Amino acid sequence: MSRDSVQIPDDRDFQNFRSECYSDAGWTMTYSKSGVTVWIQILEEERALHKIRCKMECKEVSAEVLYDVLHDIEYRKKWDSNVIETFDIGKLTVNADIGYYAWKCPKPLKNRDVITLRSWLPFGNDYIIMNYSVKHAKYPPRKDLVRAVSIQTGYLIQSGGPKSSTLIYLAQVDPRGSLPKWVVNKSSQFLAPKAMKKMYKACVKYPDWKKKHNPHHKPWLYPEQSNLPTISLADVTIQHADSLENIDESSATETKDDRGDASDEDSVN
Repeated sequence: MSRDSVQIPDDRDFQNFRSECYSDAGWTMTYSKSGVTVWIQILEEERALHKIRCKMECKEVSAEVLYDVLHDIEYRKKWDSNVIETFDIGKLTVNADIGYYAWKCPKPLKNRDVITLRSWLPFGNDYIIMNYSVKHAKYPPRKDLVRAVSIQTGYLIQSGGPKSSTLIYLAQVDPRGSLPKWVVNKSSQFLAPKAMKKMYKACVKYPDWKKKHNPHHKPWLYPEQSNLPTISLADVTIQHADSLENIDESSATETKDDRGDASDEDSVN
């Protein structure tokens, strides 16, 4: 998905994202086990640039809880062991904001960060959350991180009734660099399934956690609760990948990853 200017996604954009979540054209399955399936689509072989799609069946987790977990930035800091730093910068509308996220990459790769325009929309009993990269003058690339580009990333949450749901994660991210092929293999066959399973466990624990942590504060459902400053579309511009430094990590060799690889049994209190 290419853009010339920053725009808040409309109904057609959400419909197009939903259609891509369901499409089988061009995808290769790389993992299918324990209710989690992963597909990849190679876009540029020489740079290992690819799309990834994950689907997870969530028993005993409602679509509403899954939606809350994906929005709740304070809870994410508790369960997402890959997060370095994440915060909201400002709101554009009642269902669109600008945010920052920095995450740990598998050793020996450099860690990445991204600034995105995120938007969300309920679709009947289902929900969509999606984002793409933008530039904000107050948050330039950092020296210690590689600024990545989210071309299109998002979640489709499908309700399966009061106590079940399905999550589809779809991402095309330009990591800004030439990555070794083991990164794609590791991402699709190990890291992505592990992340999905960790998210599921976080969802199971969320209702009890939320009861103890500002239980009625859900600005993604109740916009009047948001205390974020309102920012204008004029404050952000499209983050074009070719304007960022390109990091050559193609010769990086895989090492035992002890960053962002905490036990699946990590507690969330």
